[in-house]
Amino acid sequence: MSDPLPREIRCVLVPVGEARMLLPNATIAEVVTHSAPEPIEGAPPWLLGRIAWRGWRVPLVSFTRLAGTAEGDSELVVRVAVLKALGGDPRLPFIAVQTQGFPRLTTLNAELIIPTHDGKGLPDGVRAHVLVRDDVAMIPDLEWIEANLLDLFDAGHAGLDADEQQADTPDSFDTLH
Repeated sequence: MSDPLPREIRCVLVPVGEARMLLPNATIAEVVTHSAPEPIEGAPPWLLGRIAWRGWRVPLVSFTRLAGTAEGDSELVVRVAVLKALGGDPRLPFIAVQTQGFPRLTTLNAELIIPTHDGKGLPDGVRAHVLVRDDVAMIPDLEWIEANLLDLFDAGHAGLDADEQQADTPDSFDTLH
């Protein structure tokens, strides 16, 4: 018999510009100090480049640019949240997202997450707009972000082609590692 779904889930509210992203805590591998990304030629504006993290070359995404939200206070300390990719593709085990300030851990249940969608189309990369207690937040569409990054791999665009990658991962010929 399978275990019942948890009634509560540990989540993180991640500040991105003037907005917040709501993510399950389990998707965050680490939050690190921002370092200048390696530029990627021909990348879309929301793909800032690649950063080095624990031996991996991880694509760095600006969620504010992707979602079309305000960039926020440039005086705040910029950090990077390294997220575990959900699709299981060995070429893209992690995705990094630029953040401002510190993520805040919270425990939520279904009653505490209130959809606030106004019926208009959501921007690419956004799954939902929600109210979490007193915070307005966006739930990112990590599958969309990952699929678009993989499309860049497959098309050989944005400097993400297999020729630049090392083949350290079993059964993988073009990883970010």
